[in-house]
Amino acid sequence: MEPLTWTGGLSFLNVFFLLAVGLLALAIVVQIILSFVPSGNTRAIHADGTMGADSGLQGFVGVIVSYLFYAVLAFVVVYLLSGVFAGTAAGIFGGMAQQFLPVWIALIVTFAVSITYKRKLGLYGKLFDSTVGMIGFAIVMFWVFTGIMGGALDMLITHDPLSQTSGMKNKLPGTPLSGAAPEDFQWFLLGGDNLARDVFSRLIIGSSIVVLIAPLATIFAFMVGITLGLPAGYYGGRLDTILSFLANLILAFPVILLFYLLVTPEIVLTGIPNYMAAVLFVFPVIFFAVLLNSRYYTQPSVRTPLLIVVIGGLAWAYLSLISNNGAIVSNDDYTLPGLPVIMDWIKMPPEILVVFVSVVFVNSPTVFRIVRGLALDIKTRDYVAAAQTRGEGPWYIMLWEILPNARGPLIVDFCLRIGYTTILLGTLGFFGLGLESESPDWGSTINAGRRLLALYPHAAVAPALALLSLVLGLNLLADGLREESLRD
Repeated sequence: MEPLTWTGGLSFLNVFFLLAVGLLALAIVVQIILSFVPSGNTRAIHADGTMGADSGLQGFVGVIVSYLFYAVLAFVVVYLLSGVFAGTAAGIFGGMAQQFLPVWIALIVTFAVSITYKRKLGLYGKLFDSTVGMIGFAIVMFWVFTGIMGGALDMLITHDPLSQTSGMKNKLPGTPLSGAAPEDFQWFLLGGDNLARDVFSRLIIGSSIVVLIAPLATIFAFMVGITLGLPAGYYGGRLDTILSFLANLILAFPVILLFYLLVTPEIVLTGIPNYMAAVLFVFPVIFFAVLLNSRYYTQPSVRTPLLIVVIGGLAWAYLSLISNNGAIVSNDDYTLPGLPVIMDWIKMPPEILVVFVSVVFVNSPTVFRIVRGLALDIKTRDYVAAAQTRGEGPWYIMLWEILPNARGPLIVDFCLRIGYTTILLGTLGFFGLGLESESPDWGSTINAGRRLLALYPHAAVAPALALLSLVLGLNLLADGLREESLRD
């Protein structure tokens, strides 16, 4: 069986595609240079008061950039569609495009539904009025669907990501498997690593680790930051001084050093990360308890059963998160019992728990400072004074007056912080901290592949590009959300 080329039967399109990419890059460079040249006011003003596109040379170059961008996008769509239908006949890209077919379908459905009902979806719907936001959202959701379908459902992988295949050590992308059974996938699409494992399948499983940890850890960090930042900004005084001092104390330490300290085996054995989890993970329970109580305080017939159901479920989830095999802490010296195994419905391995706690602990002070600053600003607004005049309680004002009006900056920071968390996870894996050495997470895979980077770059370049694309997508998504939130 012959090795696959990158584009297979579509190789005749490569020259035109590269020409379009080259011209687009050149046009962008020209556009950047012209932006520094004073050209006066070249925008036409329409009768309705709106402004038209730039005229003159800058406007002409801008039109060329737009057409070239759409040309490049058209080529990409041709490659993808051909790959979906032709599979490996369209080369490595075709094989990967066909493997990602469920992801393409999920993306198309998501975009179709979202664009159809975008006027009813608030800020999320307005995101589809921004080209940058849509591109970022598409990249992010591509990896989200990949992580869910590939990691949880095993729909996308071609081989076992932990299995070693004879004769596939450091093989290049598109190498066929010798002696493969007819029902097996016949190629390693992105080649083999230094232990003869499929790079493509490890890339897919690695995305599920990022999709699991990064958003959830960021949500927990926001729960901590919001729960502490709102009263610090609203009340001020000694409470603000103490909480701000603690946040600044944590931020004073280098992030990498904090990670090193928290995930080292000696610290893990003391149970410190488990105790930290017990403290940090309780904040979502506190947040929702106060949120619901402040909203329905005057309706006890609604508040009481609602709190029992919601807080009971959150408390169960909290105990399940901090418990592992029936214990919160278990070492040679002592054991701190936790939730019985039969009731432990959230399985979080100890190495994942340590990384999760580390990310929450490092991100919480920054979120706290952002929320505190927003609360200090918004509490002076007239609608807050009106709520105080109506006799509303402090927590009602904080959670139902201040927090909703701070959602724009917080949503943007949330997207950016997921990107930061993704980079931190990659950094941890690169240094071999936290996760197991055989973990297919992107950081560990990059670290394993860098040793042979000069000879066999594919093992490290593939997860590095995946990490780059996800962070880029999150940044573009944040830019789109910021642009639309400023229009409100």
